[in-house]
Formats: sequence, structure tokens, C-alpha cells
Amino acid sequence: QVQLVQSGGGLVQPGGSLRLSCVASGFTLNYYAISWFRQAPGKEREDVSCISSRDGSTYYAGPVKGRFTISRDNAKNTVYLQMNSLKPEDTFVYYCAASSSCGSGLYDYWGQGTQVTVSS
Repeated sequence: QVQLVQSGGGLVQPGGSLRLSCVASGFTLNYYAISWFRQAPGKEREDVSCISSRDGSTYYAGPVKGRFTISRDNAKNTVYLQMNSLKPEDTFVYYCAASSSCGSGLYDYWGQGTQVTVSS
């Protein structure tokens, strides 16, 4: 089955860290740019980060820049989102998605979403 499978969410205290994983199943991840988004119920989706397929260039939205790091391990068919110095306002459902390039707006595959809750 062709899909992206996410893991790694959960509950963390403010200032803590989490690492999200996005594993490709049924296709080769290194041909795709991988983006991370986040969304709260009833709200619009927000861009978080993206890593390109060609040269590994990375992009970050302003609210997460300096705290989140996106990386890819093509041997494991996996992209990671390392989230440090987490804040309550980082509480969202996080999604990964595969596209031909960062910023294309057209996504071939989506992960199932994973809840991240930052609370004391």
C-alpha cells in the first residue's frame, strides 16, 4: 500500500522536545520533497517546514524557525521533524505530505496526522 505513515506525537511539557517521523511505504521517498503542516480543529492548515528532494534544501515557517529541524534519511525512507523548545502554541495535529517540490501546492501523498500537545 502506498502511503506515508507518521509517528512520534504526544504530550510534552513546555520547553520539551519531540521528534516526528514520516515513513514512506510503497514508494521511494527520496524522489519527493516532504512538507510538514499543522492544523487545529476548525482552523486553516499552517506550513511548518519542507525539505527538497534534489539538494536537501530546507525551509521553515517563522514561528518554528530556530526551534524545529527537518531532516531526511533516504536509506530509511524517512523524514523527521525534530521539535525543540516547544510552546503551548505548538499544539496542533501535524501532517507530512509528499510533493514534487517545496511550495508546489500539489501533494501526492499525505500522512495520517499525529497529535502534538504542549501543556504543563
